[in-house]
Amino acid sequence: MSSVHQENDADNRTYNWDDSEGSESEKKADEGSEREEEWDTDLEIEETKEPFDPTGKTRYIAACQLHGVVPISYFVRHMNDSEMILKHHGLGPQGARALALSLMTNTSIVKLNLSDNWLNGEGAAAVAEMLKENCYISDVDLSDNRLGVKGAEALSAMLLENTTVVNLKLSGNEFNDHAAKHLADAILANTKMESLDLSHNMLGDASGEVLGMAVAENTGLKELNISWNYFRNQGAAALARGLRANIFLRVLDVSYNGFGNNGAAALGEALKVNNVLEELNISNNRISLEGALHFAVGLKENKTLKSLNMARNPMQSEGCFGVLKSIQANSGAVVEILDFSEIPVNKDFADLYDAVKMLFPYLQIRHGGNATLHKKDQSKAEIQSWFCVKGDA
Repeated sequence: MSSVHQENDADNRTYNWDDSEGSESEKKADEGSEREEEWDTDLEIEETKEPFDPTGKTRYIAACQLHGVVPISYFVRHMNDSEMILKHHGLGPQGARALALSLMTNTSIVKLNLSDNWLNGEGAAAVAEMLKENCYISDVDLSDNRLGVKGAEALSAMLLENTTVVNLKLSGNEFNDHAAKHLADAILANTKMESLDLSHNMLGDASGEVLGMAVAENTGLKELNISWNYFRNQGAAALARGLRANIFLRVLDVSYNGFGNNGAAALGEALKVNNVLEELNISNNRISLEGALHFAVGLKENKTLKSLNMARNPMQSEGCFGVLKSIQANSGAVVEILDFSEIPVNKDFADLYDAVKMLFPYLQIRHGGNATLHKKDQSKAEIQSWFCVKGDA
């Protein structure tokens, strides 16, 4: 019995040793399994990573926190729209920076309106940097933002690189003759932009010189609005020379400047050779009878202009008569709209209009109504004689 118990104890000791080895193996297997689970977990984290945000919403919220501004709920709600209108939101430079950071990656918005937001030069610089990266936004309105020279410089640098922006509105931004140099560089080099609005600024004769040369060489602009500036005789003549050489511009608005008679004459000379311009607005430009008649001589040879606005100029009925007479004498004229609003006309003009209407049945004329003049400065015969002599010359 004693030997049997000894054998059993030996067997038990053997079994317990084997069991210990099994436990260690199991521990190692468990540790390996845990390591595999850890690797599996890492892979799962990579797979559940947030996808790319094409709207830039996440980036915008973070940028607002960074710059200490309140996020604009309208902007967040409409990030997927094709047109973003954020007028009068008081963005300021900091708000513009936050907005620009998110728009760098936005692929939905193609029209951006940030007018009247007090962006100043710093905000304009942020928007300009964004437009260097964004290749979707093609229509930009930065009007009434006090961008100044710094803003003009930043936007000019952007336009030297950007090939997407087609329409750009920069009205009411306190651009002066110093800013004009930067703007002219952009006009000269950029061939993709088709419409530019520089109205309601402080551009003077020096600006006319540099902008005129840029317009002469530009090969992309189709519409240019430089109304409500300070272009006088010298600047007006320089712009007219630019128009004379340009072969792409279709619409030109120079209203509410001070072109005067010399500027009107220069525009008339440009119309003699320019064969692409279709719409011209020279209303409110201090053009008297003499200037209107000089302008009319050039109009007599033009064959592309369809709409001409000369409203609210002190050219009197006789000036309107001379312009209409030039159209009558031009067999290739295609003018469809003549605007002489707020300029009273007399019976001589009305009779001529009836005659011209037979030649050009689609011609529409707006004027300030009929007026009975007690004393005419020049008779109809005198104007016709003057016009014929100048036309032959």
